[in-house]
Amino acid sequence: MVPRDRPGAVGRSRPESGASRTEADLSTRTAERTYGGERVHGRSHPYVAHRNGVTWLVLGGRALLIWLPVFFLLAQTTPTPKAFAAACVVSAIWLLGLRAGLSAYFTLGPAVASAAGTVTGLVAVSAFDLWIPGIDPGAAALAETALVVFALSAAWEHAVRSIAKRRVLVVGTGGCAGEVLDELKRGGRAPFTMLGLVGDGREAAAGDVPRLGSFDELREIVEAHRPDIVILTDDRVSAWAVDPLLDLAPIGFRVVGVSHFVEHALGRVPLRHLTPAWFMSMLHLRQKPYTRLAKRAFDLLVSSVGLLLVAPLLPFLVLLVRTTPGPVIFRQTRLGEGGRHFTIFKLRTMRVDAEEDGSPRFAQEHDSRVTWIGRFLRRTHLDELPQLWNVLRGEMSVVGPRPERPEFVDLLERSVPFWTRRLLVKPGITGWAQLRCGYAFDSSSAAEKLSYDLWYLRNRNLVVDLAICAKTVSSLLFGSGR
Repeated sequence: MVPRDRPGAVGRSRPESGASRTEADLSTRTAERTYGGERVHGRSHPYVAHRNGVTWLVLGGRALLIWLPVFFLLAQTTPTPKAFAAACVVSAIWLLGLRAGLSAYFTLGPAVASAAGTVTGLVAVSAFDLWIPGIDPGAAALAETALVVFALSAAWEHAVRSIAKRRVLVVGTGGCAGEVLDELKRGGRAPFTMLGLVGDGREAAAGDVPRLGSFDELREIVEAHRPDIVILTDDRVSAWAVDPLLDLAPIGFRVVGVSHFVEHALGRVPLRHLTPAWFMSMLHLRQKPYTRLAKRAFDLLVSSVGLLLVAPLLPFLVLLVRTTPGPVIFRQTRLGEGGRHFTIFKLRTMRVDAEEDGSPRFAQEHDSRVTWIGRFLRRTHLDELPQLWNVLRGEMSVVGPRPERPEFVDLLERSVPFWTRRLLVKPGITGWAQLRCGYAFDSSSAAEKLSYDLWYLRNRNLVVDLAICAKTVSSLLFGSGR
């Protein structure tokens, strides 16, 4: 007999009689599952459910907001019946591109995902006149339509995330359920809501997570609550839950582990769940390549244009820095790709005696060693401009983890697991971790930054780099500084 406090427990079958029992036998199959070395026999019921009405509303709104501007565009030069049919085809193509963008760049926000999807759809639609002769909307009109599609899609996706939040169900222990809840709280306005916990463990449900039932009630709980995402807390739970969840798959939920959920939903990698296998996934055959040549070309283009744009500003910044004693340019040794040392250049923001005792110290958000003009330079990030020269020299990248000082390496290696893995790529002027959590002033904050750096390490590509650059500019113009 399998004890009820283990995931291998199955529901008690109810007595059936006569025709109902025969009918049930014809519509069910007996599944044999292995868990913890024991064989467990349970009934696996085929299930077919209608798609969630909210899902159809989201898809319908997304399609309509693409179809309307496309139809308006085509109707100006094409008879109405033909414009109607062509708009349907064009919208379907554009919708596929938009869905791909929203799926691949969920963490970066609705604006970035909508932009990526709009560009993808635009590339396909731009050749539409080759498929159907007689329809040529023109480059200017197509570009205007693309801007309208982007604006409407971004607004729609933002509204969807704010109102129709994805429902999350945790299957496993209360500790991991509490961890997921903590991650969602840290995510601020993350578009997810916690339904509750399914499990037979002796642990109490953590925090505000309600316990919805035991493992043998999983089928009824999923059918009743219709989750969008089911999180399995460990491998033992996954081995047991695979059969009942597969039977319920037509409901339309997705199944993930804790690490994958946090990575997808919040753009960070929880260090507690990291294994060497996670790093091996970066070498997977299906991993999209971001070649060194493409990365270098992006760096050269952005740094060259950046230097040209800021060149008129540099003399004024030099004069401002000279109002305080000390050199204009601050040089410091940092760790680059592969742990190689290089000299980083910055406009000086601290007093010359900032480390007079010779002991290296972490920089902090409100550091008393910063000069009056240094506070302005840090708040606007203008002190980082000389690092464009580091990018041109190939020592840094525009986007990447911030370079750390060698003096802190021993401390960080001892206190932060996998810290040295951030050295697999070039350090950057800006990066995902800088946007999400700012300064690292001790080992705890360094671990938090590492969780974001590792997300970038696995998900980096040209679109992600462009998105991080756009978010950096936005934070400089509208956000708070350091």
